[in-house]
Amino acid sequence: MHPDHVKSFRESLLTLQDRRFVAIFLLGFSSGFPWVLHGSVLTLWMQSSGLSRSAIGYIGAVATVYAINWMWAPFVDKIRLPLLYRLFGQRRSWILLTQAFIVLSILLLSLGDPRQNLMLVSLCALSVAVFSATQDIAVDAYRINIFLRQEMDDKMPFAAAVTTTGWWAGYGFIGGALALGLGGETIGLAWPDVYRVLALLYIGLMVCVMLVREPVEEHAVAARADTLLAADDPQALRAAGTDDPAEADNLPAWPKVKLWFSTLLIGPFREFFQRCGWKLAVSIFALLILFRLGDAMLGRMSLVFYVEIGFSRDEIAFYTKFFGGLMTAIFCLAGALINTRFGVLKGLFVGGIAMGAANCMFAIIAIVGPSVPLLLVTLVVDNFTAAFATVAFISFISYFTSRTYTGTQYALMSSVSNFGRTTLAASSGFLVDSLDGNWALFFVMTGAMVIPGLLMLWYIGKQVTEYRDRQPV
Repeated sequence: MHPDHVKSFRESLLTLQDRRFVAIFLLGFSSGFPWVLHGSVLTLWMQSSGLSRSAIGYIGAVATVYAINWMWAPFVDKIRLPLLYRLFGQRRSWILLTQAFIVLSILLLSLGDPRQNLMLVSLCALSVAVFSATQDIAVDAYRINIFLRQEMDDKMPFAAAVTTTGWWAGYGFIGGALALGLGGETIGLAWPDVYRVLALLYIGLMVCVMLVREPVEEHAVAARADTLLAADDPQALRAAGTDDPAEADNLPAWPKVKLWFSTLLIGPFREFFQRCGWKLAVSIFALLILFRLGDAMLGRMSLVFYVEIGFSRDEIAFYTKFFGGLMTAIFCLAGALINTRFGVLKGLFVGGIAMGAANCMFAIIAIVGPSVPLLLVTLVVDNFTAAFATVAFISFISYFTSRTYTGTQYALMSSVSNFGRTTLAASSGFLVDSLDGNWALFFVMTGAMVIPGLLMLWYIGKQVTEYRDRQPV
């Protein structure tokens, strides 16, 4: 996770001339935009409909699917879609399929009303989240597969920065700002009409995805017969009654089913634990859950806080989405430069400390009131720390991902991280209510939540050297 030599900032910046980063940005946008659809827009729509903070917080649990998408990641990783695979390849075919279903879910969501049919709205939001989480599996695998293994140390932090910039463009300063601006006081579209406009934007994204190229390395992997993937998993072959991968196609039906199941579903997870060792693997999962929990709880309640404290919807759209998202995009590049130069683990540690401190700045706003200058300063600090930590976090996960089971293993680690960001963070509204609306105390508590993650990061740092020594050159 540390480059063998320290590159100058100028040499590092020249890395961004690679055209592959354009595709990575576009796909990052595609991943971030659905969070506006089942998150920000839905939150304000529900609040304007008179729903409680607890209800708004709990409907955010639809994002729990991001924490369990590892369950179907093996299928997205290896199964070829009829017709679409021949036209677009393994990764883009899955991305386009999920985007088509996201558009349909958006249109169905625009037909609902939280006051009259909350169940329909919830199910449509869940549908957006399910297909978005499935899209993320293919997008993350695309980002890693587009680079060769020898390029990982130099280019992965920048790939993480570009995909994070794209994600925030979708969630924040382009997609998010547009969505909230359409429903703000100035334009004033009804929320169902906002969703219909956003569906058109997503159709435009699908056209762009058709124009990017498929990873070359992925063509080589996908060209093999599915059963020959067992060559990467000798234990699966032995369980099926043979040691020769060439015999896999000639096995009887039941052994072939066992081989397929073991290779496709069990193999990716077994390989991860064997390569990392149980101690490091469990430590990684603990870090993924703990590290950004406080930041996620703040994020889930931030829009509710802004409205309650006295900011208008237009101010929220401009300052938190456009300005905040733009700051995140700019700071992502700084995060990539620093992480490339000094290492991902140090970047995570510094980012974690700063993230906890940034949460406490929101407590000051809760005390002072709706001060725009104070909000701007807080957003600059918060978005810098979020960008810095996110770039390091994505690079950290990518580093421990196998090239053979890219989508599945990245989805596994990303899902564990999302469990803290979505499922556990869904209780944020209940926590605010239990504090009688004491926002200042809530933000201080979320800032302190980073401490267990920092302790786990220090513990992992002691194990990484041993892991690196075990890896082939």
